[in-house]
Amino acid sequence: MNWAAIIWLVLIVVFLIVEASTVTMVSLWFAAGAMTALLISLLNGAVWLQVTAFLAVSAILLTLLRPLVRKYVTPKLTRTNVDAVIGSTGLVTVAIDNVAAVGQVKLGAMVWTARSTSGDPIPEGTLIRADRIEGVKVFVSPAEVTANV
Repeated sequence: MNWAAIIWLVLIVVFLIVEASTVTMVSLWFAAGAMTALLISLLNGAVWLQVTAFLAVSAILLTLLRPLVRKYVTPKLTRTNVDAVIGSTGLVTVAIDNVAAVGQVKLGAMVWTARSTSGDPIPEGTLIRADRIEGVKVFVSPAEVTANV
């Protein structure tokens, strides 16, 4: 019975279980290295050759392929909900006055209670940019409007 082959097979399973539970794209390459060592073991290769092949294949795959695979596997994050509001532009629907604690803006399809970031009043109909959100209030500043010449 080839004990080295059994050990490499057990290591492959362990590495794949660890990869499945962590999805860090690290253990996968060690499983590939263990697979190489298993093949050498089945061909009656020396133990030192098995260990060397395991270390070399694991290191090479980890160094060369992990960044490439992570680039294509890692999803691009799309800003949603509140994160999508920050930086967006909208229109003042009720004049903003921080002292009187009044003001509303329409950002996309949502109407928000608004306050001026600078503290200055902003008249109704002004184009604004959302700077930050605190609780249920959006803090805004007048948007820079560029004219086409």
